[in-house]
Amino acid sequence: MRTLLSGMVITSCALIFWNCDHKQAAADQTMTFTRIDSLTDYYLALQDSMLQSWNVMIHDDNQKIKAMHNLLHELMVSSPELNEQLAGYEQRLDQLVRLRYTQKTMANTDVVEEYDFASNSLVTELLSLAEAQPEFTYNTTLQKLADEIQLADQRVNNYREEYDAIVADYNRFLEKYRAEMKDIDAHTPIEKRPMFQMVSDE
Repeated sequence: MRTLLSGMVITSCALIFWNCDHKQAAADQTMTFTRIDSLTDYYLALQDSMLQSWNVMIHDDNQKIKAMHNLLHELMVSSPELNEQLAGYEQRLDQLVRLRYTQKTMANTDVVEEYDFASNSLVTELLSLAEAQPEFTYNTTLQKLADEIQLADQRVNNYREEYDAIVADYNRFLEKYRAEMKDIDAHTPIEKRPMFQMVSDE
């Protein structure tokens, strides 16, 4: 009887320990999954924020280019004697869009610098040309377009700083959780994103 009881006690203890170990393993596994889920959510949020910030910046730049096209059109109407010169500016504006950097090509600082030089030159020259026309003092359309271009040009650095701040968070995330990235996103190469700050540091 004593032997039977001892055997039952040992079996019960073994079952208890196995059950505890099983529960602990399950808890550990759940904790691991929960952590990866949380990291994945944050990673996806960073990607969404980067894309949104980029799209807002590019949309604003497109609006600036559109305003420059509209300014040229207004000058063609009000100052037809400048049409040949204005046609040259139209060609440069069309080329500007083709010159613009992407999220990948901006890793080459020369690409951003070339675009900035071309854009800044056009803004300066077009505003000077518009303001030099006698009709600028009373042509509210010209004045409005000139203001729109100038304000958009002043916003460029703000948008770039906002984008850089998100990219910096993203790059820090990749560095900190490099070991977990295979579980977070197994299909995307783990590459840090370039920032505009790289250009200003040159």
